[in-house]
Amino acid sequence: MISRSVWRGLARKGAIPIGGPGLRDFLPSSLADTEPHEALPSASGSQGPLQTEPLRFSLETFGCQMNVSDSEIVTAILCGAGHQYVANAEDADLVLLNTCAVRDTAERKVWTRLQELRSKRRGSDGKKRAAPREAMPRPNLAETSSAAAAKVKVVEPTLLPAKPYVGVLGCMAERLKDELLEEQRLVDLVVGPDAYRDLPRLLDIVQSGYQAMNVQLSLEETYADVPPVRIGMSKNGTQAGARWQADAQLGAFISIMRGCNNMCSFCIVPFTRGRERSRPASSIVDEVRQLQELGIKEITLLGQNVNSYHDKSWSDSLTPYSTSNAGFSNTYRLRDGAGMRFSELLDRCSLAAPDVRFRFTSPHPKDFPPELLDLIAERSNVCKSLHLPLQSGSSSMLDRMRRGYTKEAFMQLVCDARSRIPGVSLSTDTISGFCGETEAEHLDTLEVMRYSRFEFAYMFAYSQRARTRAAHRMADDVPEDTKIRRLQEVIAVHNEGALRSNAEEIGRVLEVLVEGPSRRSTDRSPQFTGRSDHNKRCLFSPGDVAEAIRPGDLIKVKVTQAASPRSLLCEVLPQDLEEGQGHQAQGGYAQGQCR
Repeated sequence: MISRSVWRGLARKGAIPIGGPGLRDFLPSSLADTEPHEALPSASGSQGPLQTEPLRFSLETFGCQMNVSDSEIVTAILCGAGHQYVANAEDADLVLLNTCAVRDTAERKVWTRLQELRSKRRGSDGKKRAAPREAMPRPNLAETSSAAAAKVKVVEPTLLPAKPYVGVLGCMAERLKDELLEEQRLVDLVVGPDAYRDLPRLLDIVQSGYQAMNVQLSLEETYADVPPVRIGMSKNGTQAGARWQADAQLGAFISIMRGCNNMCSFCIVPFTRGRERSRPASSIVDEVRQLQELGIKEITLLGQNVNSYHDKSWSDSLTPYSTSNAGFSNTYRLRDGAGMRFSELLDRCSLAAPDVRFRFTSPHPKDFPPELLDLIAERSNVCKSLHLPLQSGSSSMLDRMRRGYTKEAFMQLVCDARSRIPGVSLSTDTISGFCGETEAEHLDTLEVMRYSRFEFAYMFAYSQRARTRAAHRMADDVPEDTKIRRLQEVIAVHNEGALRSNAEEIGRVLEVLVEGPSRRSTDRSPQFTGRSDHNKRCLFSPGDVAEAIRPGDLIKVKVTQAASPRSLLCEVLPQDLEEGQGHQAQGGYAQGQCR
């Protein structure tokens, strides 16, 4: 294994580390003293499987929809290697946790789960259960490349790891690899989000009594050629590419791009997910058609910056890059040039599957040019809901966050979206108590929240993430009680606006995709739930048509009550009525006008 001192020497000389470049090679020299990525080979460097037994594996997913999509990729790769998926961790030889490192709360959940799994691998006397090393053959490291051997770590010399083996995947794997493997010794396997193809070989190593790790970031990996196994749709968990049964799942995720180039000062994603790269458009459209044939009703296009999609292999497309409006700047300077952009891809996908509803997440507010807003307004099967992550309503705070826009630019985007897309619903993200936040900056955020009247919001107090620009250069100096108080004020303003928005829906007719019984449904008082085109949660009693309504049906309902800031109470209507009934642009904006 290359020592850290040697690594730094190579970096200073401009040499490429063994195993190819990692994200570190593309960061400013000012970050040269941060922890480097290990020098690891790509999956294509594997030397073939070792002679070990197939495993029954379970997979627990934490965090965002992107992790759900990645779990489907992991399932496909492992099933293709002969391993078998099981739904219950109690039945598994291998428990995998696909993790999130964006927020502290997500990491704490994973640490708690790892402690639970460690206790299950210990006997009643508290000692670790394990088998003699002779029970498994040692890997023949002579047949493995030197770089691959560098990531094999020996465990206790006389014992094999006790089952179930435990592996950590995803963002925490990349960020906390040393603590997971060496300090806490909670896991047997650590695999980053760009190294899932290497899982079968790494598991062979684990079964032979070693810890194994691959957290190499990639400039190219998109898994475009890996057909995902969507749990609930596969006939079984033993073969990759097994055909799916559409009655088991209503919606599906399609990952269209990976990584992030924006380098916001608070965000860990560029360090755990690497640089932006986009899947070929043709593979995405093909997957859309396949899902439509399987009866999928709704497809969500996914990416860390989904609307920054840019397939440079599509040389026939020459749409120039433009931001949402003149108040947005592009911190990454290499977005120009030929290639298909997100609005073109969304156009092709929605035309390829006209009976499927389309959503997308998570976007960056800088990449909503007018042509994208107009396409969403015009295309009937593109849902009228947008996610516009605000983070802060203060221009000075947005500058410290390196968001690339001002308060006024964001408010203009909200105005453009409301006026160009009648009936659109908006959601957002906010951070309260970021480094140096003043009371005046907090009040700016409340002002933008009142103006925008977001229908849904993810609101959090700031938690510092290691390796980010904020961790290196800024002080986390807002007291915790102040963070919580400001967060509560943001939540209160949001709830007030969302409830008012829902009240305006009363009397309107909406088309709802039925998802199934609600959490409060009983045999005596059945209640169904579904989402409208503009992403509002609708609750309704099926009444006399209960037997006729099935998950996956598109039905018309009339809104009768604003149950909460997050849901509507509705009644089922005869299905020959027209949708909308005067459904106008919300948020106090007449079409074509702004405040």
